[in-house]
Amino acid sequence: MTGRHDIQGNILRGYASHLHAAYLLTRIENPEKARGLLARLVTEDRIARERDWGVRPATRLNLALSRAGLGRLGVDADPFDRFPDFCEGMYARARAHLGDLGANDPDRWDPALREEIHILFTVYGHSAPQRTRAAEELTRELAGAEVTVVHDQQADMLRHGREHFGFRDGFSQPALEGVSEDRRSRRGEGVQRPRLRLGGEEWRNVRLGEFVLGHEDEDGVVPGGGEPLLVNGTFMVWRKLEQHVNAFKAWIRAHAGDGPDAEEILKAKVLGRWPNGDSLIRRPQAAYAEGTADARQHDLEINDFSYADDPGGVRCPLGAHVRRSNPRDALGFRTERTRRNRIIRRGLPYVDRDETRGLIFVCFNASITRQFEQVQGNWLMGSDTFGLGAQRDFLTAGLDPGQPTVRMTIQGDRAHPPSFIVRDEPFVTVRGGYYLFVPGLEALAKIAGV
Repeated sequence: MTGRHDIQGNILRGYASHLHAAYLLTRIENPEKARGLLARLVTEDRIARERDWGVRPATRLNLALSRAGLGRLGVDADPFDRFPDFCEGMYARARAHLGDLGANDPDRWDPALREEIHILFTVYGHSAPQRTRAAEELTRELAGAEVTVVHDQQADMLRHGREHFGFRDGFSQPALEGVSEDRRSRRGEGVQRPRLRLGGEEWRNVRLGEFVLGHEDEDGVVPGGGEPLLVNGTFMVWRKLEQHVNAFKAWIRAHAGDGPDAEEILKAKVLGRWPNGDSLIRRPQAAYAEGTADARQHDLEINDFSYADDPGGVRCPLGAHVRRSNPRDALGFRTERTRRNRIIRRGLPYVDRDETRGLIFVCFNASITRQFEQVQGNWLMGSDTFGLGAQRDFLTAGLDPGQPTVRMTIQGDRAHPPSFIVRDEPFVTVRGGYYLFVPGLEALAKIAGV
């Protein structure tokens, strides 16, 4: 099997200590000089790799290319023709495949994020000043190579790993074959095995080919085959999502009702987890107390739960955000119906100069259609999979003239009757996005002509 020595960093294992990023979206004005720049980055070993995961420099650099960028650099189209989602790009597919309608329509995205880009450079830093200095130095180097920065987007992890709505984020990731064996707990993070005898291991890690080309996937196929430009590469989804924090908080206050912790309970029902990340399946009444010995132990088991234990959505509503985005075994036959739809998420919150805020959503997958678009377009914006009628994801769905409200059923039992919630204002608005290819370092050397 192909080794993973030259996979770029932050894909298989996240940068736990580099939580400040600058995303430099660029256009190539002079292909020859751009290839020269890429050649320097490769030969000087400046692109962070998977193999360097344990090393902690002050900053790290990674890059991804659009289909237009590959063409601008003279790359043959043939290896990528088998991936029409990547070739068409997010802008062209947003309406039909992602459900981006109304205020989220791609023609209403920020002008800078509707432009065609060629290369996305991402600079990560231990601190915000280190990130900013490194991004400024790289911007000057790009200018010398006639690579123009058309958008500079900065993002920074918030305190305690939370996003702007107040929920802990980024801790639920697939356990990967050959990578995650050193995790203290993988239960609930991989693929369920058939029921075994007492003492058997119920979960196994997801095969690497679900996320990285050139490796065997869950069906025993090697995506991308042995094509040198594809081996150890992956497809990156980059998406800017503005969060209307005040609107979300005001809606929660207005609809939570009376009683202790009513607002926390309603937020948890909408999301499917408590703000500290605890699952409603494990603790349907209240989250564990943070900072306690119980909480530290619970963090090791935080993803060890099954929706099969709650088929009617009594503990966790069927339409809750995390249940829709990763149904696990909720669709029956253990995880057989969902094991091909996992994504690796590496996003960060942002606050722009005008004080608008949100999330830079980043994910990696071997198939944009089967993975990201299935989750976003069919599971979150669709409803047939979960038997929810016309109900879209209550947290993230946009509004449009044909669907001016978003509705959600909160299932209940005899003690807690079902309820229905409705909103007529957005909590999240899409501001733009791209589909990109993250090559392995050997492939990048070929692209650069090294």
